[in-house]
Amino acid sequence: MSQTVAVRLDEEVLKQLDIMAKAADRSRAWFMAQAIRQYVQHEAWQVDIAKKALTKMENGKAQFAPHEEVAQWLLSWGTAQEKDRPSCE
Repeated sequence: MSQTVAVRLDEEVLKQLDIMAKAADRSRAWFMAQAIRQYVQHEAWQVDIAKKALTKMENGKAQFAPHEEVAQWLLSWGTAQEKDRPSCE
């Protein structure tokens, strides 16, 4: 079951939304619902991954690489002295 909600958007976004809606012969509401659905699905995936990682950490099953080693490794990318990937502990 769908429900009606209010959304505040700036004028430029509304103009672009109207152009897209007219070109696709769809309503503003259809485009907004699609955009929100995609955003929520994406964010839900990220939340799920974070929860799983926290559970691993709490159960002592997570492995970590020291921050300084990771930072130095990333800084070495694209240089002649590129470092090997740090190992996890």
